[in-house]
Amino acid sequence: MSNITVTNLYKSYGDVDALEDVSFEILDGEFVVILGESGAGKSTLLRCLNGLTEPTTGSVKIDGEPVNGPRDDVGMIFQQHNIIEEMTAYTNALSGSLNRTSLVRSLFQWNDREEKLDALRALDTVGLLDDAEQRAGRMSGGQQQRVGISRALVQDPNLLLADEPVASLDPASAESVMGYIKDAADQHDLTTLASLHQVNLAREFGQRFIGMKDGRVIFDGYRDDLTFDVIDDIYGNIQTDAIRTGDDEDDANADVAPTTSSDGGTDAAGGPDQQPASDPHLS
Repeated sequence: MSNITVTNLYKSYGDVDALEDVSFEILDGEFVVILGESGAGKSTLLRCLNGLTEPTTGSVKIDGEPVNGPRDDVGMIFQQHNIIEEMTAYTNALSGSLNRTSLVRSLFQWNDREEKLDALRALDTVGLLDDAEQRAGRMSGGQQQRVGISRALVQDPNLLLADEPVASLDPASAESVMGYIKDAADQHDLTTLASLHQVNLAREFGQRFIGMKDGRVIFDGYRDDLTFDVIDDIYGNIQTDAIRTGDDEDDANADVAPTTSSDGGTDAAGGPDQQPASDPHLS
């Protein structure tokens, strides 16, 4: 887990201010959803957190250390999956160990036994252990995103970032993938920040919420604080009748990972410790 401190963060692209005076602190183990319209600054903020974008001014610190570039302890789940479709789900997951293994060793799967087990455990976490040898390009969008989650887990991060991870998925697949992200965060004790458009999904899986508008943070609070008025402030006048507000239902759903995915994947019956030593992936 990681503690994050963002202080007076600004990011400008010419005359456009993508981020303006953004400050907040995320505690170890929190599952935070960043809400906001397109162009609100969500993706820019996440890129500053993982060191892919350098702020104009201000600072980002992880566990007290300044972020000055990409870090091995920060995993990233992208909107467009960013997996290699010609490779299997297992090989894609195994590529998350590149920060510890050379590219050549990874391509030829000359990884050590523990790294191979990490890849299998990660696929098990997202319900794809039985599909380890399936080529990623033949998988559904939801399954591909779950492969992306497994790759991020193999990286062995302390902080997990997800940039609109379900934006391209149908509602059922989106709910399934968010369930796996939440389950992965819980199992691996990860501090997590995910940007979302879908308010229902945010309320179902989020613990804390940061609302952004025009590059600024206009809301920072927890589920009970995320009222219709706050949502209107973040998104403008949207239809809110369909937003579930039953806290009991939200709490239950947030803590249960899906057992069967709408995109065709199912959870493996056995946990990673039950993986037999004779598994061909370990040879």
